[in-house]
Amino acid sequence: MNDILKTIAQAKVEATSELEASRMLTICNACRYCEGFCAVFPAMTRRLSFDKADVHYLANLCHNCSACLHACQYAPPHEFAVNIPTAMAQVRAQTYADYAWPARLGGAYKRNGLTIALSLAFGLALFLMLTVWMNGSLFKAHLNANFYAIFPHNLLALMFGSVFAFALFAMGFGAWRFWREVAVNDSPSIAPITEAAKNALTLKYLDGNNNSAEAEGCPNDDDSPTQWRRRFHHATFYGFMLCFASTSVATLYHYLLGLHAPYDLASLPVVLGTLGGSLMLIGTTGLFVLQAKRHKALQAMSLSTSAAAMDKGFIALLFLVSLTGLVLLAWRESSAMPLLLAVHLGVVMALFLTLPYGKMAHGVYRSAALLKFAIERRKPNNLAVAD
Repeated sequence: MNDILKTIAQAKVEATSELEASRMLTICNACRYCEGFCAVFPAMTRRLSFDKADVHYLANLCHNCSACLHACQYAPPHEFAVNIPTAMAQVRAQTYADYAWPARLGGAYKRNGLTIALSLAFGLALFLMLTVWMNGSLFKAHLNANFYAIFPHNLLALMFGSVFAFALFAMGFGAWRFWREVAVNDSPSIAPITEAAKNALTLKYLDGNNNSAEAEGCPNDDDSPTQWRRRFHHATFYGFMLCFASTSVATLYHYLLGLHAPYDLASLPVVLGTLGGSLMLIGTTGLFVLQAKRHKALQAMSLSTSAAAMDKGFIALLFLVSLTGLVLLAWRESSAMPLLLAVHLGVVMALFLTLPYGKMAHGVYRSAALLKFAIERRKPNNLAVAD
């Protein structure tokens, strides 16, 4: 009975968030002052009303730059209380859970994202540490940075390959469910796919006011735009991709070239991993700092939502992955290597397990939303008003 009541209560909260977002979008559709700010507003003008699919689409199209909030004449404390970035963030948190697979994991992560991320990382790291300790290798010296002397290569490949395959399947299934709801009648072609990929990889809509001649960036703690949020996002994303490239190159070295770890500091896998880890460390630290300094109209409202905890959980894991990886690299020839390796692998596995339920999932949904926008804007706008 309690589960039924909780489900009903949660459904009411979700419906309220979608209705509130729809209310604000209706006001924006009448005003249209921010029409050139980002992709959300031209997409909005193609609609007279906003159902659930429309709200989910626009929420994931929003990059949370907050330029519209700082420009809005109806923002709080106005009685209309239009705060598009916060409304979109609340709906995005719903989409993480609505399209997640398995659904129970998505719902759990939505409610306690930061706690689950850190607890999972700690639990897995502790389990691996105990495993190493029971094997008598916790502080074993003279291993010459040979990780596979602690955990055999095939065992690591099986463990992390299985977890990563699960994450890819879960994210892919969620993306398919999202696309089926918001873009069921849209057929991608080369031109919109290319445009969407470019906009996603360059974070075009973190430019702020796209009516300006130059990219100004996003307001953060005041009305002055800055490019730092975009830069830190880029550092985090491309740092992650360099780390992934490092692992991929090491895999090719192992299976195709017969070159087995450990690799020299000047080798390609180590260079890519070091650069990627450093960028991730800089990017995630910067994002945490900017989040703490966000405008009070965003910070006070967004911190009370599950979206903030989910985003922080993902960023925290990326920070820990980069930090433990760099520490492991620096101390890989010491007797502390087995302990540091167990901690790093535990954090990495926690990251893989939570990928489909946090910010990485939103990256997939945002890319899908950008693709829909690229397709949509090539069609005539039947609601356009002639001058």
